[in-house]
Amino acid sequence: MSKNNVPNWQTLAVHGGTRRSIYGEMSEALFLTQGFMYESAEQAEQRFIKCPDDEFIYARYGNPTVRMLEERMAGLEGVEDGFATASGMAAVSGTLCSILSAGDHLVASRALFGSCLYIVQNVLPRFGVEVEMVDGTDLEQWQRAIRPETKLVFLETVSNPMLEVIDLQAVGEMARQVDAMVVADNALATPVFQRSAERGADVIIYSTTKHVDGQGRCLGGIVLGSRAFIRETLEPFVKHTGGALAPFNAWVMLKGLETMSLRCRHQAAVAREIGRMTENHPNVVRTYFPMLESHPQFDLACRQMTAGGTVVTLQLKGGKKEAFQFINALKLVKISNNFGDAKSIITHPATTTHQRLAAAERKKLGILDSVVRVSVGLEDQDDLIADLKQALDVIDS
Repeated sequence: MSKNNVPNWQTLAVHGGTRRSIYGEMSEALFLTQGFMYESAEQAEQRFIKCPDDEFIYARYGNPTVRMLEERMAGLEGVEDGFATASGMAAVSGTLCSILSAGDHLVASRALFGSCLYIVQNVLPRFGVEVEMVDGTDLEQWQRAIRPETKLVFLETVSNPMLEVIDLQAVGEMARQVDAMVVADNALATPVFQRSAERGADVIIYSTTKHVDGQGRCLGGIVLGSRAFIRETLEPFVKHTGGALAPFNAWVMLKGLETMSLRCRHQAAVAREIGRMTENHPNVVRTYFPMLESHPQFDLACRQMTAGGTVVTLQLKGGKKEAFQFINALKLVKISNNFGDAKSIITHPATTTHQRLAAAERKKLGILDSVVRVSVGLEDQDDLIADLKQALDVIDS
């Protein structure tokens, strides 16, 4: 137990939020049901007026298995409540759209995942939201952009795919001066290595598809924050627009949480060793990994995170031809566009996750044709390093 008698992280990941049926099952129960019965018409009426915390109406509004995931994740992040969604993007879009209205001012980091950029740059402006983009690592740009009428600040704590680390505490302090909310996507940092609420985030978003499941099975997302925000602002929007998480997916995520810390710590340790190997390889122009001293925000990463995450990004010698040559030479690492999986994965962001961006915008973000993103899995460290090294060596042939 921690000093304040709250269970420590790994204990919460196994036991937090558990609800047992009358049968006393050890593994969390899967409540695979769309609806719930009432003892009387009067009970149904009262539940629709104000549904108690541990009672349910309809799976789009809530479900016991989903609720276990929400409470467990809230406990891990150290916040009051959470609402699970059908995907990470449902969590992002639901959060932004539940907060913002026509005429509101949003400041966002320019370095965002492709789908997040689409929401920020294409969807929100269509509904009258004023959007201002900044270089997330430049605090002076944040200072100039955040103004008295700013309603919300949105960022990725570690950006995808170039792994920029944003000073969450400094940005949070600027936002608080004008009563703006800070929404942080913490997917790459993971809840294992960074608790964003402690650094100044009001709302934290995860794609649970990534490290929470961690084994490439199900889509999911979650939004974490104060009980007032989750239940009064977010829940009405998401439950009426239909972005609810399926109970089966929630059950898979619950089982994934039990081993997430063990998986992520191994993956991060191997990722660091891969980073060290690649930054010394002649066919690598630059290696990006937050816990390498060569990383531009290394000092900040050491203050803000306990490990560098599970992803390494490489800028290779040459361009698209050489990047494809490297990718196609890999034997153990698989080509896919996910991350946080038990299997190691590689993708070429310029032609996959960020291919819809204009070439000039990709260049501004550092997403060159020579850049590849490696998500480190659970394979043996020596096997992974050997596979990456032989593929890097092929570039010269």
